[in-house]
Parts: sequence; structure tokens; C-alpha cells
Amino acid sequence: MLSPTQLMELAARTGVDAIALTDHDTTDGLVEAHEAARRLGVTLIDGVEISVSWGPTTIHVVGLRIDPKAPELVAGLDSIRAGRIERAKKIAEALEQCGVPGTLEGALALAQNDAMIGRTHFARHLAERGAVKDIQAAFDKYLAKGKRAFVPHQWAKHEDAVKWIRAAGGVAVLAHPGRYDLKPSFRHALLEEFRSFGGEAIEVVTGSHRPEEYATWRRIAEEYGFLASRGADYHGPGESPYEPGSLPPLPATLTPVWSKWAH
Repeated sequence: MLSPTQLMELAARTGVDAIALTDHDTTDGLVEAHEAARRLGVTLIDGVEISVSWGPTTIHVVGLRIDPKAPELVAGLDSIRAGRIERAKKIAEALEQCGVPGTLEGALALAQNDAMIGRTHFARHLAERGAVKDIQAAFDKYLAKGKRAFVPHQWAKHEDAVKWIRAAGGVAVLAHPGRYDLKPSFRHALLEEFRSFGGEAIEVVTGSHRPEEYATWRRIAEEYGFLASRGADYHGPGESPYEPGSLPPLPATLTPVWSKWAH
């Protein structure tokens, strides 16, 4: 919801130690973010959040301290974005069949970049036009899996996402693992697979975990030998429960992912 410059200004106001810009499936905002970060004295980590199809579940793999110009990463992200606009057209058609016409134009206006359009832009548009009371209601009524306007999409393969990040010199982090609602056996399979591909860290303290989940993911990070990441998963005012800089610290028993590069 914020421009890269606005996000860096927020980071400066909230006094973060460091912030990573991890947009979904794109690194296009990093040049602007770095210009603002230098001006404001903010430590910025180059990042990306890659959408992955893991069976029927969509998971997110964050890359931290990447080289955004690395050819393998660039090509991989291009391949993901190519399918977004076609999916958006199908979502708009489904919403029209639900009695809500003309949503593609509104969602595209919010996305600004056609190649980055996703369900959240449709949800924001539906909320803004009063078709639903808020963004969550748009998912609950139309856009969530199993609802009438849900359109599945084949994102990156798990192994490929981690490979692209590592090829770009980055650290692969499994984002908000508590959000995926996996049974223990599937959760174990995901974590083992992620580690086998070269994934090194999981998010423990994040705006997408409830505070009571922090201890669970602390234990899991220790059990699997993962580094730990911490971040607000901030998408914008009114949409995210935590601003950058407002989360509690990582448990002291964990090794932070930034220990790989911070001195």
C-alpha cells in the first residue's frame, strides 16, 4: 500500500534496526527504497518473497540479502509474474458471475503494475466500492480457497524458489510457517524438504503469527536447526497488525538470520 520511499520513512520514524523490502515476486521497488534509505539513514536489506505451490498449499519463501540482478532470480520471478494477469482476468470473470462486475480495472488501478496483480488487490477494490465490509470479508465471501471467485494458480516450485535465492547469494527463509494450517506430518515434510533444498531459516516472530505461536516456532527452529527471522510482514496501514519495529525481540535461545552478515 505504501511506496518504497514511504516504507523507508515509516521505518525511520519507528526506529527499526534494519528493514528488508520483500515484495511478492518482484524486486522492482529496491532501487527507490535504497535511495530513500540512504537519505534517511535506514539499514535496508535487499529481499523478495516468492510464491510457491506446495501441493494444494501456497507457501511463501523469503530471500534475504539477495542480489536483485542475479540472472537466475530475475528469470524465475519473470516466469511467476507472467501468469498473474491471466489469473486476474479469470478472477474478474468469476466475480462478474457473482454479481460484481468491473473489478479488473479497479484491481489493476490498485496494483499499478499489471504483472503484480493478485487477490489482495481485488479484495481492496471490493472493500473500497462497498461490495464487502473489509478486505477479510472479500476473501471470506469470494476469494479464499473454495469460494466462488477463487482461481488456483501454479506458482514456483519449492526447490526452484530456494535455488533462485541461493543463486542470488541470498538466504532462504520460510515465511510465516504458522499460517499454512498444515497437519504435523505435512508440516514436518515441508520443513524437511525446505532444509534439504538449502533453506536456512524460518520466521518465528512475525506479524502473521499470533503471540502465543512464537514459542511453538522457537521450539521448531531449535529442533530443525534453523536460523530465526523476525519481521512485521507489513503490507500497509489498516491492513497489518504490526508496524515495522513494533514486534518483540526473538527469543534469546535462537540464532538470528542476520547473524550471517551483521557484525
